[in-house]
Amino acid sequence: MEIKVFGPGCAKCKETEKLIREAVKASGKDITVEKVSDLQQMLAAGVMSTPAVAIDGVVKTTGRVPSKKDIAAWIDGAGDAPSSPASCGGCCSCGGNC
Repeated sequence: MEIKVFGPGCAKCKETEKLIREAVKASGKDITVEKVSDLQQMLAAGVMSTPAVAIDGVVKTTGRVPSKKDIAAWIDGAGDAPSSPASCGGCCSCGGNC
């Protein structure tokens, strides 16, 4: 499994990366975590709002710090669908596509 955390380095992006790394460590699974701050790579992945998290190339959330529960579900494979605006409180400008 490969997890990418997208963000320029703001406080929310750093918090997201920290939570992801903690969850990966706690899982004991062989998971690669990569921090992506390059704008071109973000745009290529379809990320328009940060922080964002992608797992195995699928963007799971944008524009918010994910909860520990969300992260654990993604790692366990239960979170196969991207977050919906209802689960993020409609906090981003995805138009229902986050």
